[in-house]
Amino acid sequence: MDIVVLDGYTLNPGDLSWNAISEYGNLKVYDRTPYDTKKIIEAIGNAQIVYTNKTPLPKAVLENVPWVKFIGVLATGYNVVDVEVAKQLGITVTNVPAYSTQSVAQFTMALLLEMCHHVGNHSNAVFNGDWVKSEDFCFWNSPLIELHGKTLGIIGFGQIGQAVAKVAQAFGLNILVNTRTVKPDFESDTLQFTDLDTLFKKSDIISLHCPLFESTKGIINSSNIEKMKDGVKIINTARGGLIVEKDLVKALNSGKVSGAALDVVSAEPMAKNNALLKAKNCIITPHIAWAPKEARARLMQTTVNNLEAFLNGKPINVVNL
Repeated sequence: MDIVVLDGYTLNPGDLSWNAISEYGNLKVYDRTPYDTKKIIEAIGNAQIVYTNKTPLPKAVLENVPWVKFIGVLATGYNVVDVEVAKQLGITVTNVPAYSTQSVAQFTMALLLEMCHHVGNHSNAVFNGDWVKSEDFCFWNSPLIELHGKTLGIIGFGQIGQAVAKVAQAFGLNILVNTRTVKPDFESDTLQFTDLDTLFKKSDIISLHCPLFESTKGIINSSNIEKMKDGVKIINTARGGLIVEKDLVKALNSGKVSGAALDVVSAEPMAKNNALLKAKNCIITPHIAWAPKEARARLMQTTVNNLEAFLNGKPINVVNL
């Protein structure tokens, strides 16, 4: 049996091993495959098992590789695969849920704390000689913010949203949650479920943890930003398409939004003309919240488990049942 990984470098730049997958067949790993239909088909070759992270597998590809029986998405999101066409062709498609929950929650708080304390900028200032030159025993070059008692609005309350809430409560934040399914067991003196408009109105910080659906696309837009507190801060570690970027840039440059911390943008890799690059008070990281080695190791192990279960006739984590 032939197995191919179309874009393995992001998951495994060399610090993990593909050996557990190679035990199931002849494995070919490409670091990257160009997003070109012909080249993707060529890369798949005769493989019956195909892995992809971000390399697209649309109808035009799937209809030309009828021998493929299994597609493993090396991520939680699986919109890169035309799952309906795959289902029609009898191809099982699996994903890897929940592997990065703790990593993304941790990174979300790292972004929030960076907006509050600007640790990197202050460290750079010290190494640039500003403390040596200071007339006082300390200095700060941006406002410093205490989180205790402030309100964090969380949009989306899956495992990551829940983990973020738990950590945020430890900092003394009050939590407002907007989600499709209210979970009464989580309600407390410091966490309440609410409608979206109330969340926008009362939150000092808003953190996005919802999937990108038509109903959530562009949920951070000029109309909703107007409902927010002056000086609100926005964090996005979910999907870039949740934000209308030009509207956020305008709000950042006007001061309506006092800061944004984004690990995702609308098109990745980021376009050089993305307006966010010229926005005030905007932190941007290159989609790395999921990427600690521990999280990637869990992803790899679940990938192996998915293949083993499929080959045993009892597939798990199937997204196109």
